[in-house]
Amino acid sequence: MSTTKRLWIALGSLLAATFAVLLWTGEQIYQQAPPIPDKVVTRSGQTLFTQADMQAGRQVWQSIGGMQLGSIWGHGALIAPDWSADWLHREADELLQLWARQEGSLWKDLDEGRQEALKVRLRKELRTNTYDSSTGTLSVSDDRALAISNVAAHYESLFGNDPATAKLRETYAMKDGTVDTPEHRRQLTAFFFWSAWATVTTRPGATISYTSNWPYDPVVGNTPTSTAFLWTMFSVLFMIAGIGLLAWHYAAWHSKEPHLVPPASDPLANLKVTPSMRATAKFFWVVIALFLTQILLGAITAHYQVEKDFYGVAISEVLPYSLTRSWHTELAVLWIATAWLGTGLYIAPAVSGHEPRFQRLGVNFLWVCLLIIVVGAFAGQWFAVMQKLGLANNFWFGHQGWEYVDLGRFWQLFLFVGLVLWLVLVGRALWPALKRKDDLASIVGLLFLSTIAIAAFYGAGLMWGEHSHIAVVEYWRWWVVHLWVEGFFEVFAVAVISFLFVKLGLVHARTATVNVLFATFVFMSGGVLGTFHHLYFAGTTTAVIALGASFSALEVVPLALIGMEAYETWSHGRATPWMERYRWPIVFFLAVSFWNLVGAGLFGFLINTPLALYYMQGLNLTPLHGHTSLFGVYGMLGLGLMLFCLRGLKPDVAWNAGWLRGAFWSLNIGLGLMALLTLLPLGVLQLSAALEHGYWFARSEHFMEQAIVHLLVWMRMPGDTIFAVGALLFGWFVLRLWIAPRRATDTRADSRLSG
Repeated sequence: MSTTKRLWIALGSLLAATFAVLLWTGEQIYQQAPPIPDKVVTRSGQTLFTQADMQAGRQVWQSIGGMQLGSIWGHGALIAPDWSADWLHREADELLQLWARQEGSLWKDLDEGRQEALKVRLRKELRTNTYDSSTGTLSVSDDRALAISNVAAHYESLFGNDPATAKLRETYAMKDGTVDTPEHRRQLTAFFFWSAWATVTTRPGATISYTSNWPYDPVVGNTPTSTAFLWTMFSVLFMIAGIGLLAWHYAAWHSKEPHLVPPASDPLANLKVTPSMRATAKFFWVVIALFLTQILLGAITAHYQVEKDFYGVAISEVLPYSLTRSWHTELAVLWIATAWLGTGLYIAPAVSGHEPRFQRLGVNFLWVCLLIIVVGAFAGQWFAVMQKLGLANNFWFGHQGWEYVDLGRFWQLFLFVGLVLWLVLVGRALWPALKRKDDLASIVGLLFLSTIAIAAFYGAGLMWGEHSHIAVVEYWRWWVVHLWVEGFFEVFAVAVISFLFVKLGLVHARTATVNVLFATFVFMSGGVLGTFHHLYFAGTTTAVIALGASFSALEVVPLALIGMEAYETWSHGRATPWMERYRWPIVFFLAVSFWNLVGAGLFGFLINTPLALYYMQGLNLTPLHGHTSLFGVYGMLGLGLMLFCLRGLKPDVAWNAGWLRGAFWSLNIGLGLMALLTLLPLGVLQLSAALEHGYWFARSEHFMEQAIVHLLVWMRMPGDTIFAVGALLFGWFVLRLWIAPRRATDTRADSRLSG
């Protein structure tokens, strides 16, 4: 049996086994998610909230941006508090203050012994599970009911127009009248109460809460579990073992690879650009427009951290923080995905040498659909956040409130249909190559399978409904964010790059095939079940922590040898003089290797283990990993693939190396400064605050209003500005390929090309 066949069998077996476990654990999440009571009542018989209140409150929360304004269970935006942690702290404080007054004193005046006694009473009050599953009733003491009422009053004031909380709204980057009616504000407090209740109340028959004692708040007894310690240790051990095995394989395999002499001329120089391939240029124009818009929205979003107005212009009343952040995060995924989709449409006919009938029409139609989706979805979100759409229409046409998958369900369905159309267009163009049994058959097959996965796995975002449990939504949401974006798009990119290097005559087809299949096997071995590391504290079970810690550690393993991968890429770029034509795509691929190591590897594993994420989830160390991975890896990869396609679309146009050089270094230096001057130091300060005072404090106005925090936020400006200049230079470079281009035969153009 050949090595290729053995790898295909191993990959198929791996995916079958890991997805079986993923689905089985999903069933456990469905069954053991924190219950939503039919009603919350006091022991004296007063009804505080009903299930309808809590469900409607979640709809209200989603309509104002959901995870884009504060967070729940650590997932979401970072300026406003984590509402579940904030409610928990405020309720605990209200109870302690109340009990102190009942003793005729103020809390601060009680001696240490009496304070400790009341804290013990508090933990018993909050942690005891008083939910009766037979009646669907959650009962609370009258004292706790009074505390709940006081906390609810605070939130009703905060989400309205009350001048008393105006300063707090500015700190949280909230517009006045964030929630439109008093009834909706009351229902919102019901949802916040329930989300906090699940974080502190113990599971039946257990000593830990539904969220595994997250957030850290020792006053209420929320401290790390023994499971978090245990599986953190095993996670590190699994990572070390995986790196050792991969290093052994690399040393054994690469020593057997035969030397390849590159061809004397560019094998792709005579590639025939078909009408559908030429039509993909519009996708790359859209990439630039979306990229620049995303940067502008990111600047506005970051600025909201220090003041409500944008340099004196009161735009927050028409473009509130939750909206600009929604669009900023969505556009990050959209422009990167568009670059990759355009690459797929360009590469498919190049692979097969076949242009199907009406292929160009399909490409143009898909492009129009993309524009309609972006404009329509964003318009719906504006109406939702401005409270003009109504709760009845929000789920379908407004803002779902789930980070990265915020689109209304109608627009989600539209995008899913668009991805299926993309699959059909790529598949029909690839079909002749799929039927050929040559050395490239496995790479083409993997390329096609990743195309199927990209279309299919976005469908995971359709698996929850308007009233699905939040733990269930989180399970499926991370199928999209982790498996779709971080998983199968990466397999697609590896297959495309390997195909290009083979066609350029830089790598043996058999070698590339084995490398692609092995890389996919290694990545997916940790990638599929590594999804669970996002779900440690999302109302899930202990099995999620064990699986997530074990397999997410393996995601770091391929990054350990990233230097060797970078050296190989660099060597390809210098293999022969005509490779100068592809210098800049390869340079961008080198940047991918660097940020893979730093962003995905170092900053990723920093927050990856259960114990680390217990303290760091939702702090600025999380976007430190997110920014450096999403743009540094997937963004740079999208730009590199785009440049490869542009080289084929405009083969006779001279490339201005100065603009690309400026764009490349500005993007990388800007991203590095953003990470090192703001996200990393701010995240470390937050971590220190969380360890000393509890998680709630690290996300509170007390922390965010410190002078050092404001300074660190302002220190984003140099990095953001340099980054924006890089994006503008890249956009200008692309524009000049069509507007007043210089021919490569010109003397000056030749000098630029060789520069």
